[in-house]
Amino acid sequence: MNDLNKKSFGGLIFFILALAGLLFIPAGTVDYWQAWVSLCVIFVSALLITVYLMKNDPELLERRINAGPGAEKEKRQKVIQSLASLAFIALFIVSALDHRFGWSTLPVYAVAAGNVLVVLGLFAVFLVFKENSYASATIEVGSAQKVISTGPYAIVRHPMYAGAFIMLFGIPLALGSRWGLLPVVLMVATIVWRLLDEEKFLAENLDGYLEYQKKVKYRLVPFIW
Repeated sequence: MNDLNKKSFGGLIFFILALAGLLFIPAGTVDYWQAWVSLCVIFVSALLITVYLMKNDPELLERRINAGPGAEKEKRQKVIQSLASLAFIALFIVSALDHRFGWSTLPVYAVAAGNVLVVLGLFAVFLVFKENSYASATIEVGSAQKVISTGPYAIVRHPMYAGAFIMLFGIPLALGSRWGLLPVVLMVATIVWRLLDEEKFLAENLDGYLEYQKKVKYRLVPFIW
């Protein structure tokens, strides 16, 4: 196993352990079956994507490792990523507190539906990775990068964000929480802000992106926006 693969596996394990801490500590218990199922779903899905990238696109895997506010070059994007990170953390904490204090409850079928949304969202992200080797975790343009207009990019201009939204709305449901949807609203707002800023950057720095915008009219949701 090379250093990149070790770093990827290590990062994934750390991520899952961090999520576990964000869930079980605020919940005040490990007797939280929705959290256990959700963690397993996220871990298995992320592991399958990671293994695929290890075998088929290690360059993209390396681009995806360097993520978060510190990896961004523009100050505005650092702010956006910081807000998104805080909202993501709040999503898990609020859901766990909801479980602890019984603010809301969801039936088993809603929890199952939430996990299905998580899988579907991550599958959409996987399709993006298969189609676009330059799907970096930061806003940048590679030296040999070209506009991708096939696969999910033929439907909306930002299919990875669309998949992320599906996943994000699924997580609090999978955790059995209605209140956990509140931080998702903040995450959606920050990602839309990031998306609009990214489009401006790509239009200025990626050849053919203006023509692509005219060809594919919708950013996230077909026939809506």
